Amino acid sequence: MQPKRFVFFLYIWLLPVMASAQGRHVVSGTIRDRQSGETLIGASVMLMEIPYAAVVSNSYGFYSISAFPGRYTLVVSFSGYTSDSIAVDLAKDTSISITLDAGSRQLQEAIVTAGRNNNVTKPLMGVQKLSISEIKDLPVLFGEKDILKTLQLLPGVQSAGDGNSGFFVRGGNTDQNLILLDEATVYNPSHLLGFFSTFNSDAIKDVTLYKGATPAEYGGRLSSVLDVKMNDGNNKEFHASGGIGLISSRLNIEGPIEKDKSSFIVSARRTYADVFLKLSKDTSTNQNSLYFYDINAKANIRVGAKDHIYFSGYFGKDNLGFGNTFGIDYGNVTGTLRWNHIFNSRLFSNTSLIYSKYNYDIRINSGNNNIGITSYIKDLHFKEDMQYYANASNKVNFGIDVIQHTTSPGVISASETSSFNPLHLQDKHALESSAYFSHDLSLSRRLNINYGLRATAFTIMGPGDFYAYDKAGNAVDTFTYASGKVVKSYFNLEPRFSASYKLTAGSSIKVAYTRTTQNLHLLSNSTSANPTDVWIPSSNNVRPELADQVSAGYYRNFHDNQYELSSELYYRDLKNQIDYKNGAQLIANENVESQVVFGKGRAYGWELFFKKKYGKFNGWVSYTLSRTERQFSEINNGSYFPANQDRTHNLSIVGIYKAGKKWTLSADFTYYSGNAVTWPTGKYEVNGQIAFLYSQRNTYRMPAYHRLDVGATLQGKKTKKFDSNWNFSIYNLYGRENPYSITFEQDPDNPSRTRALQYALFRWVPSVTYNFKF
Repeated sequence: MQPKRFVFFLYIWLLPVMASAQGRHVVSGTIRDRQSGETLIGASVMLMEIPYAAVVSNSYGFYSISAFPGRYTLVVSFSGYTSDSIAVDLAKDTSISITLDAGSRQLQEAIVTAGRNNNVTKPLMGVQKLSISEIKDLPVLFGEKDILKTLQLLPGVQSAGDGNSGFFVRGGNTDQNLILLDEATVYNPSHLLGFFSTFNSDAIKDVTLYKGATPAEYGGRLSSVLDVKMNDGNNKEFHASGGIGLISSRLNIEGPIEKDKSSFIVSARRTYADVFLKLSKDTSTNQNSLYFYDINAKANIRVGAKDHIYFSGYFGKDNLGFGNTFGIDYGNVTGTLRWNHIFNSRLFSNTSLIYSKYNYDIRINSGNNNIGITSYIKDLHFKEDMQYYANASNKVNFGIDVIQHTTSPGVISASETSSFNPLHLQDKHALESSAYFSHDLSLSRRLNINYGLRATAFTIMGPGDFYAYDKAGNAVDTFTYASGKVVKSYFNLEPRFSASYKLTAGSSIKVAYTRTTQNLHLLSNSTSANPTDVWIPSSNNVRPELADQVSAGYYRNFHDNQYELSSELYYRDLKNQIDYKNGAQLIANENVESQVVFGKGRAYGWELFFKKKYGKFNGWVSYTLSRTERQFSEINNGSYFPANQDRTHNLSIVGIYKAGKKWTLSADFTYYSGNAVTWPTGKYEVNGQIAFLYSQRNTYRMPAYHRLDVGATLQGKKTKKFDSNWNFSIYNLYGRENPYSITFEQDPDNPSRTRALQYALFRWVPSVTYNFKF
């Protein structure tokens, strides 16, 4: 669709929406925390006289609600905060910005009853929000609070392995999750091979996971969207906080640049396992390196009553090395510049310029061979998002985004004495352009819908050589394109629809349909993401991946919204799925596209979630029953087979108990079925060496996994100017040796037999962390 035609279509479509706004007046503004000035995302706003027409504040704390002229009471509430009520005379459009006071945990039951049960009434389903306070209370590996590991305790989300921060959502691969940090894509969200995530909880304000009805403003991935937003910084006064743990420490500094108008925040974190390695007397150990560090920074400036500018950035790096023999550095860099503008009380816009890059560097020194391998993926991204509030029952989102992708599959450098030849794989260039609209509409007091459409064009561009392959994977033709020339274009429409129907004041049913498209693909032959996995764009050989998902669910809140229950069914159909051939060579391969096969897949399941949200004791139980399968004509004789991440059962139980003023106790239990694996079915001898014979893929299962973690937080000294606490935790309390991998080898005592070797990473891991704030 041409841009002019799209604008014309949008204008015609908006005419009845704008007409419905006639005769009404608007009250709008921004909702903030009174103590820090932080904007509050998702605060509930309603006019008491028409409570069914409530709205929530957007990602920047902005709200807009309209009604016919008259006198009303505006009620604003947010979880964990004291509600506020303001008398409003809607004789004309009015601007009212509101600040809320944070309430104590004991008061939360009374606080939130003034709010609306949005999980029941809003049409979007499969949406999970994480509370930062819950993340900080839960016990995790090494005592480092981790939003990705907490996500793994939710229904439909599965861990990539013991202690690993990688995750699968509703049968998708790890690369099929779009992970955003202040709108910038994070391509590798983990540190130290997955044991830590890139997200420092001290710098995070809001975490939302979309795994069902994905809003039309998001695109580019099949399975889910994880939208992480950083704190803005305190614009009232300066504060410092941090924590000192056994293997890592962190420091957070925030404060006003100009009081009440601008602020900044800087958060830094580093592990120091390498310091302990250097204390070893073993020279083979003290020359090794093993650490990561990351920095989050953000500044925001209020420019008048209608404009706000934000700049945020992230820089993280891992360094792993074994003396002078081997080393790898990898990390992410992101930067986001955003401009919020309020055109009027109904129209809000956000304009973003975004930079994102992930790269790795490998060093290998062996004898005369000194080799270096580098690779990266880089994005330059422009976004324009608009929100139009016709009335409390009628809201429209629309916008565009354009991304320039550059991928460097690999550059190999070698010393003059090396037996290897230098190699520079050609860079890949692509332009991804999208336009979208969506409409939130309340058709009645019971029925709410959200529908929308996203249109995406993906264009592969020169310079470079592009190949055609036969069925055996041999290059049969070469096409050369100059810089800027179009190699191939793909265009896809992605309709989105969801609806909720209220059965009672506290219960509803929902249905949803979502189509998603993915044009960047991760080639990996492991179950979890590795730093050296290869990203490739769609090309003349690789088509965009497609997914169609339908879902339905029942939702209920009871006891004044203190308890929340949801039950969801889903089915996802996957097209143009990518897998590797048996024995594929993925790294430093100019013809890497010849090493992959294309097929289809399906994923379906049932998710159950029960949560107690408030009070001295809270927590949740989540259970997922699911199947995930793939089909490729070249694998398993063309039959469906379980995907690597297929697990039948997944259970999590989480509890947090406030035991008086000093102690907070927590525990979580995890159980899941073993994932599908390929093991040898026989063996044979070649030149005196034993080789194993593999038949069908993923016909075996790893043993079931289960683990119990416990934690306790002791409140320390607390004054108006200083606050501290001690956090204690034990990961894997009863010391189960959950298998991380199982390998096979010839039994040295009986060469005619084969033995299996099981490896476990962790038995029990105690941790202690001291946290402070002043």
